[in-house]
Amino acid sequence: MAEHDPSYKLLFSHRDLVADLIRGFVHEDWVEQLDFTTLQRVSEIGVSHDLREREDDMIWRLRWGERWVYVYLLLEFQSSVDRLMAVRLLTYVGLLYQDLAAAGEIPSGSPLPPVLPIVLYNGEKSWWAKTSLDDLIEPDLPEQLRRWQPQIRYLLLDEQRLADTDLAGQRNVAAALFRLENSRRPEDIERVLASLIDWLAAPEQDSLRRAFVVWLKRVLLPARVPGAELPNVNNLQEMRAMLAERVKTWTEEWKQQGISEGETKLLRRQLVRRFGSLPAWAEARLEQAGEAELEIWADRVLDGSTLEEVLKEPI
Repeated sequence: MAEHDPSYKLLFSHRDLVADLIRGFVHEDWVEQLDFTTLQRVSEIGVSHDLREREDDMIWRLRWGERWVYVYLLLEFQSSVDRLMAVRLLTYVGLLYQDLAAAGEIPSGSPLPPVLPIVLYNGEKSWWAKTSLDDLIEPDLPEQLRRWQPQIRYLLLDEQRLADTDLAGQRNVAAALFRLENSRRPEDIERVLASLIDWLAAPEQDSLRRAFVVWLKRVLLPARVPGAELPNVNNLQEMRAMLAERVKTWTEEWKQQGISEGETKLLRRQLVRRFGSLPAWAEARLEQAGEAELEIWADRVLDGSTLEEVLKEPI
């Protein structure tokens, strides 16, 4: 996934996708009391021009009974996990409250509206960072001092670790997106597209259908079949037909790419076991390595005394 690809943000600028994200992945009783007909972007109420908006975040709000709930959706495309993500969210939520007050969205004397911070992560490695700020702060504190420490938690959705069997059982547009991202065969994509064509048939969903097509052409298919020439398709039906036509050719290409990715993952695990967490230069070298380099490094991994020795350029 390209970092901060605008087509991904375009998908999450649609109410249907955000609503299904909340319905399908926030498994808490209070969600049943949300009025999804009131879902709206914060930018639509004249706040985000002061909000220091990052290029990879979205802020929505919707009614919970008589109150507004703000959903801070952080779209995180990092290849490495951010250990201090909870600190970042503390800052972003604080800025949200400041700007809501400045925009007159919090009447004088009224309580602050609740915020649900969500981190949507689709990196290759499992997310290991703490999801609570409390877990990052020095643990051995006197109870009287600990009560003064800031607190925030965020809901993590680690897409690569979501079970496809669970996702497939949902009539949910967000789940369909995650199934597409976890797909490894052209027929897997074709199957999800068939569901999306059925679910997004209403005329008012045309914009979301087009957003899926843009994302498939810009992000998913180039990642699955690097260098392949993609025909000019304009809707999900054409995309599905194109996949069906090229399924035999692309299946073999995807299979070869999958073998290479598997070799890289295996070598990474071996290196981590021998030398501990890999520095950025080593990760970059692994990502850029060809099949010949991976084979040479795999031979060295058992005998090399240092990480530098194992990953030095082949002679």
